[in-house]
This record gives sequence, C-alpha cells and structure tokens, in this order.
Amino acid sequence: MRIRIVDAFTDRPFHGNPAGVLVLDGPFPADTWLQQVAAEVNLSETAFVRPLPPGGEADWALRWFTPAGEVDLCGHATLATAHVLIESGLAKGPVRFAARCGILTAGAGADGAITLDFPTSSLTPVEPSPEITRALGAPVVSVHDTAAHIGDLMVELADERTVRELRPDHAALRDRARRGVIVTAAAEDPAAGYDFVSRGFFPLHGIDEDPVTGSAHTALAPFWSARLGRTTLTGLQGGVRRGLVEVTLAGERTLLSGRAVTVIDGELLTRP
Repeated sequence: MRIRIVDAFTDRPFHGNPAGVLVLDGPFPADTWLQQVAAEVNLSETAFVRPLPPGGEADWALRWFTPAGEVDLCGHATLATAHVLIESGLAKGPVRFAARCGILTAGAGADGAITLDFPTSSLTPVEPSPEITRALGAPVVSVHDTAAHIGDLMVELADERTVRELRPDHAALRDRARRGVIVTAAAEDPAAGYDFVSRGFFPLHGIDEDPVTGSAHTALAPFWSARLGRTTLTGLQGGVRRGLVEVTLAGERTLLSGRAVTVIDGELLTRP
C-alpha cells in the first residue's frame, strides 16, 4: 500500500506542514487501524482517501487523523491529498471530497497552486481569561471563539515579534479550546509579502505546534479582512517551519491557496 509524505503550503521540501497521505482502493478500514497508521506516521495529520461511485456530489471520501484522534477539518492534509491525486493522475479537474464537515473542493491553477474551497468560520468575541494569558505568557489584545467545525480559540497578540517569540505552556493550553489555540498579529512589514502572521498550538491532539494550519485560516481570513479592509490576503504561519496561505474571503466560503511538494514516497507494509 503506497504512502506519501507531502509538505503543504510550500514549494520547497522540509518547509510548510508535512502530512501523510494514504490512497485506498476500497472502503475505509477499521478506525483502530487508521488511528494506528496515523500514530506511526506521527505527523500532525495523516489523510486517508478512497474513491466514491461516480454520479454523486463527491468523487472521494476523505478522513484525517492526528496521532491522537480523528478531526473534523484539516486544511494542509487536504491540500496534500489533492496534490497526490492530481500529480498521480487519479483526479482530473476539480477534486470533490466528502468529509465529516461537508463537501470540500480543490482545484489546481495554471501556476501549480492548489485552491481549497472551505466553509468560512464564524467568530464570537469572548473575554480574555487570566488562564489563557498565563498559558501564553504574553499580553492578549482580543480573543474570539471559532465555529464548531474548527473549535479553535483565536487570540490576537500585540505584534508580529510577540507571535514569533512566544513560548507557551502547552500543558496549560490543553483545556483552553475544543481543538487548539491560534495566536495572530498583523505583519510588521506588509511589503515582506504577507499581511498577518499566526501560530497554532494543539496539545489536546498531541500536537504542541502545527506549522501551517489551513483550516484556521477560515477564521483568520474574516478576522483580518475586517481589520485590513480587503478580501484577499496572505498569511504566514509557523515557528521553526513556516508556510504561506493565500486567502480569499467569499462570504460563507473561504478559498485557501498554496503549493505542495512530495518528499517521501514509499510502501506501507502492514495492511488492515
């Protein structure tokens, strides 16, 4: 069974966010096996995709597992999966995925970038708690809760330098959100090629820091669009590893664009 490791939201190996991708030729195996594979791969997410019968609203069924459990929505592993399907010739034209969060689509542009069509997250302002401030170890400007399909707590910090230098208490962050905590700030110099920065922490799912969280940008897009007065923006996410996410806010949908590169192409010897 062929398995690939793909770096997403980057055009260079060993940058962006790595994801495992396993293309299945039949029904999904038992959840326990899927979870064991994801734990063995030990990346923030491993995607499992299988073909669906023709004529339906989607062409492929897609699921994502962290080393600790299944998630409802994942951007970088969806980008990685679309990259694999397109590069291997298994998909022609737009790719339609059926996932736990609904129908997602992906399409490749002439320049090689892949654009994902995701639901826009709603944002609900909440009062910053002393616990989140202590866990982050930095003053908080604002806090927003995101929609149920994401479940992140989005925290605005003072500036880009604060985001970059943040050293949070991961154990203390575990109970602060349903999924994770995203910190963000405006770019110090928009001429550098991005409009805002972010970092994502998901210790509840066994991921202290996720390098580039595509799904979080469905919340970052409306937030920064309102602040900056534009619907098309570029986000830079990451600490040690970084990647760029182009976002276009289109009402109830958010378009996420980026590139991907396969870095490992191998065989999984253990079958379900």
